Amino acid sequence: MPELPEVEQARRVLEHALDRRIVAVDDTDEWVCRPHPPGEIASVLVGGALTAAHRRGKTMWCDTRDPHGDEGPTLGVHLGMGGRIVVTDAEHDQAPRKPEWNRFTVRFDDGGELRLFDKRRLGRVRLDPDVDALGPDAEDITAAELRTRLGRSHAPLKARLLDQKVLSGVGNLLADETLWQARLSPSRPSDELDRTEVNRLHRNLERALQAAIANGGVHTGRIIEHRHPGATCPRCGAPMVHGTVGGRSTWWCEKEQR
Repeated sequence: MPELPEVEQARRVLEHALDRRIVAVDDTDEWVCRPHPPGEIASVLVGGALTAAHRRGKTMWCDTRDPHGDEGPTLGVHLGMGGRIVVTDAEHDQAPRKPEWNRFTVRFDDGGELRLFDKRRLGRVRLDPDVDALGPDAEDITAAELRTRLGRSHAPLKARLLDQKVLSGVGNLLADETLWQARLSPSRPSDELDRTEVNRLHRNLERALQAAIANGGVHTGRIIEHRHPGATCPRCGAPMVHGTVGGRSTWWCEKEQR
């Protein structure tokens, strides 16, 4: 599942589709576009334009303008497990092969297109997505707010970080990377962290996010390649330990993350 850094990269790609007049929309994939029947999304987009691209956690959406210049509905886009956002122009169409994997397409009057390219068909496009249930974005949350949200539960720290209602955007790999960077046990009860530990967690979450966005995704984290049997901690050389925390496969340093 793409995590915040991958979705932020996709949001930046979406920005290349802004302020271009929409002349056609292929919304015929009833699974990807559910609950909208074919033609419903097209009916409100054609003649208008996308005007801004937003993200909270792993969820993206675009503001729209209708053909009369008035504010239109928001267009929600979710990548699913492996979807990609592709934006082209008429002269430089570097879209992937397999056009049957283009699950949703917006065509612009300049000849370019916006496509949701999704081999596994697990992405989602819908109008006016509800994002109110999501917690604050992991890139924006303050240390004080993180401390408050962690302190509301005795659940394992990693499970709390993965709860999108608590903190939006952290997935399994980013959680392991952040906890390793912060030298905190993933199974530690989240309400038992003191102020210093929460501040350290917040600081390392910021660092992990910034590095992942800059380097191409969460798979580039320092601990990720050491999440396998027989691996050792790249910082202290102790064995890496595997277990399940919060229902998710988890790796941590035996010595530094007790």
